[in-house]
Amino acid sequence: MKPWIMVLAAMLAAAPVRAQDSAARPISMIVVFAPGGATDVLARIVADHMARTLNQRIVVENVSGAGGTIGGARGAQAAPDGYTLTVGSLGSHSAAPSIYRSIAYDPRALAPVGLIGGTPLYLVVRNGLAAANFAEFAALARAPNGVSNGHAGVGSTNHLACELLRHVTGVPLNFIPYRGEGPAMNDVVAGQIDSACLLAPAAIPQIQAGTMRGLLIAGTTRGAQAPNVPTAAEAGAPEFIFQGWNAIFAPRGTPEPVVRRLADALNLALEDAALRARIEALGSIPAAPDQRGPAALQRLVEAEVARWAVVIRAAGVTQE
Repeated sequence: MKPWIMVLAAMLAAAPVRAQDSAARPISMIVVFAPGGATDVLARIVADHMARTLNQRIVVENVSGAGGTIGGARGAQAAPDGYTLTVGSLGSHSAAPSIYRSIAYDPRALAPVGLIGGTPLYLVVRNGLAAANFAEFAALARAPNGVSNGHAGVGSTNHLACELLRHVTGVPLNFIPYRGEGPAMNDVVAGQIDSACLLAPAAIPQIQAGTMRGLLIAGTTRGAQAPNVPTAAEAGAPEFIFQGWNAIFAPRGTPEPVVRRLADALNLALEDAALRARIEALGSIPAAPDQRGPAALQRLVEAEVARWAVVIRAAGVTQE
């Protein structure tokens, strides 16, 4: 471990969130989707490390529904005292304001803590679906019965990804919303639905186990954990380029020293080689040093909110 990391870890463990003995009071970390999806898996990995650094228990709470906006609102409306954090995604904390006409928070107005990392996305199908590749999948989708496609709720990262796939390829999809990526994934495995756009931490273990098949990765390079899955270009959909992300937020008004302490704990987690290896094994990409911290996350969110507003307006995706 680098000397400066050892010193910072000691300082963080010694300093409570507030002047009182905070170690007796746990931090609540709200995950805006159901258990089992990428956001949930990554949140639990970093929460465990941050808890040890802070010498403070972190309790992960799944608050799902409405594309992550129910959990997002719960976290945004919590007391700004450092005891409530929210782990959000591209969908819940950048696209949601353009999709939902009534949303109880503005991602740009929250107290950003830091980016966990980026996450490639896979188009997966159930075993038994008569489609060995994307071309055959597209043909099935255009047939009278079509193909079903599960996602984590309107405006979720999964939904946006498959909307983009539909837009750039013209392949129709019959969308089925769930309360999170995990339940959608489970129904692909069970053969209840035909397909889904899953983020790597959800998709990779199932592809490796053979419980579902990956038809393509929405990027320009194959994933090291699923090297047999072709890129979008190799599969015949070169314009399907998409990467999700997950990040930690605190409520607006959280004191800067508190945010900084939490951000430093996240940074220490991402400096840990073993933790990075766990994230990479799931197919995700830990945030690089220049992508970490509150300022970097604020810039990312503002840019993403603006970018997805244009995309969503063009696609006509709205929700009450």
